[in-house]
Amino acid sequence: MLRKIVKRAAITGGLQAARVLTAGGIMRQARGRGAIFTLHHVRPKQARAFDPNAHLEITPEFLDTAITRLKRDGYRFIALDTLPGHLASGDRQPVAVFTLDDGYRNNLEHAAPVFARHEVPFTVFIAGGFVDRKDILWWETLADLLGQEKSLRFQFEDDVELLQVETLQQKQAAFDRIAAFIHRIDETKAVERLKAMAGLYDIDALKQTSRLTLDENGLQELIRNPLASLGAHTITHRALARLADDVARQEMDRSATRVEKITGQRPKSLAYPYGDTAAVSPRDHKLARELGFTTAVTTQPGTLSGTDNLTALPRISLNGHFQKAGSVSALASGIPFRLMGRG
Repeated sequence: MLRKIVKRAAITGGLQAARVLTAGGIMRQARGRGAIFTLHHVRPKQARAFDPNAHLEITPEFLDTAITRLKRDGYRFIALDTLPGHLASGDRQPVAVFTLDDGYRNNLEHAAPVFARHEVPFTVFIAGGFVDRKDILWWETLADLLGQEKSLRFQFEDDVELLQVETLQQKQAAFDRIAAFIHRIDETKAVERLKAMAGLYDIDALKQTSRLTLDENGLQELIRNPLASLGAHTITHRALARLADDVARQEMDRSATRVEKITGQRPKSLAYPYGDTAAVSPRDHKLARELGFTTAVTTQPGTLSGTDNLTALPRISLNGHFQKAGSVSALASGIPFRLMGRG
């Protein structure tokens, strides 16, 4: 919990510094050629006492604000599939690209109308296991489980451990510990363990997947919107860097095939699950190129330089903790990432 507070404070400080430097015309080069933005949930805010995934959602009103601010700041909105051509051109106008991960129902219900109102193209990255109701959104399941219980049992290694999760601090500590465990051992095994445990506490994790994400019919409705496109996000939403070469390749290839079944066209874009340096490796960038993806996006923060590796593109998260117009300009400026040594 303390680590998250410190991190949020550091981000806040970076945004404030960026506003000052931008106003003074300093570090203009940090903006580069533009930015790709990451979103997940777009929906009206629901009050939750325990909300460890709050950073993964924004309101429709803030999305509208973000687009309006980027227009004011001189950005042109383009589709992700057209980005390679733009970066290869001499056009120096900064561009903004919008992407949404996981294929949530609210992308159709709440995000799409905002994009339509502003005529902004967007790409939704879908995982086949979510579309077909075979895999669970473990971070959502874990949040619901911890939110409703005061104690629970979880098997980390060989022994089942009793966790006291009565306070918000205890709940957050348990969330962080179980998430770290999922990322440390075989992810499939760990997630199945969580799924089974949730069932003991009357949480049906697969029903949660159905409730939160779009199925094939919903995705076909989404792409009837000419501004919308679908990209690959693997099948099982596992960290690719931790998979064997052949398994990682199959995850990407089968995901592209699943998207093609919905749209009739093989997708040109891929989003790596989780997208950080622990989840994505140079091998995965190479596999994406070999499989024909012209763009593949990470969650490494940063702006577009024009000399980017097109299968390791940075993205800027529109974070639920920073839903203000000034934060959008500050993030798009690239200055916070330069100050943190990431740009």
